Amino acid sequence: MSELTVGQMARAMNLKTLTPDIDPEGIYIEAEDINRPALQLSGFFDHFDSHRVQIIGNVENAYLKTLPREKKQAVFERLFGFNIPCLVFCGGHQADEDILELAHKHNIPLFASKCSTSEVSMRILRYNQEQLAPVLTIHGVLIDVFGEGVLIIGESGIGKSEAALELIERGHRLVADDAVELHRINDELLVGCAPEVTRHFIELRGIGIIDVKTLFGVESVKNEQNVDMVIRLEEWDREKTYDRLGNTDEYVEYLGNKIICYSIPVRPGRNLAVIVESAAVNYRQKKMGYDAVEELYKRVHNNMIKNR
Repeated sequence: MSELTVGQMARAMNLKTLTPDIDPEGIYIEAEDINRPALQLSGFFDHFDSHRVQIIGNVENAYLKTLPREKKQAVFERLFGFNIPCLVFCGGHQADEDILELAHKHNIPLFASKCSTSEVSMRILRYNQEQLAPVLTIHGVLIDVFGEGVLIIGESGIGKSEAALELIERGHRLVADDAVELHRINDELLVGCAPEVTRHFIELRGIGIIDVKTLFGVESVKNEQNVDMVIRLEEWDREKTYDRLGNTDEYVEYLGNKIICYSIPVRPGRNLAVIVESAAVNYRQKKMGYDAVEELYKRVHNNMIKNR
């Protein structure tokens, strides 16, 4: 799991600092969730999620305006006493002098945004989930094929990068080559990206390093992509029996998440790019409720009944 500072989050969210004298780089965010301290502003602090980023929206700001100065000071004295990571005012609202003074007293960074509370909350939650998610780096290639995130794995030299290059030429987008960082967002979602150093580059044996973004344009690359399916490339083995119908699903597990996997035998003459495209389209059809295997079974069954 990566470390995330309040300063990193504030820069990514383009938040305006209200406490420039407080350094947010030494304050770490430990929880991906956010909290709107509605009950806390009324003085109820039982089960308070103090380790989360705190958000002040229109409702909270309207309530604060009804409080006497002494009551408001007492509430924020107690709120900041929990050592919250930061407090963000949304919808163009600002902290008054009393809140600013207490924030400096407790070393709590304050920020403001002109965006709505729901938008700020959603963006911060999404960003924190990605940054604090468990991370695993694997050897492979990640491509966006017709909107499906296809992770191609296999031994070195099997042809992963070559297949990716042909897919790029066919209009699909590269996310990562060689090293793929997988971030577990939740129980069902894995997001893949490239390390910043190798982003948009492909290594081709015999040629060297290729800058995909420069050669094929900005539409040929993508910074991150959900991992929807895995294609494992392996050497053709005459002694092995390969699945010819596709009626048995195989899965691989990364960070506790299971992803459907297709094993593709590699031999001269097989067009891997077309196979990957077909696998992506077939997977999308299955998600939409159409299964070619079931359709074939129905046709065979109906034909048998008809010919009795």
